[in-house]
Amino acid sequence: TYTSTPLCAANIDNEWIPSCPTHLKPVVGIKFDTLQQGISFYENYSRLSGFDTRLYSTKKRKSDGKISLKYCVCNKEGFRETPRL
Repeated sequence: TYTSTPLCAANIDNEWIPSCPTHLKPVVGIKFDTLQQGISFYENYSRLSGFDTRLYSTKKRKSDGKISLKYCVCNKEGFRETPRL
């Protein structure tokens, strides 16, 4: 199993640096062939690192309505969006 290591810096409280194999960590610019592959990657990464994720918000292209961006965040991040009526 993998554990998380707490980080306490001068101006940072309760920040955690997940401890997991390097090849499983996300990097800036990572791309996936499908949305589901990206979601699965982050779900696996979070599970191995000791936290949970949730899908936060979605942005769609105006031209065709297809998803252009999907946020996958720590389940402790912010608040859930309330459904629009």
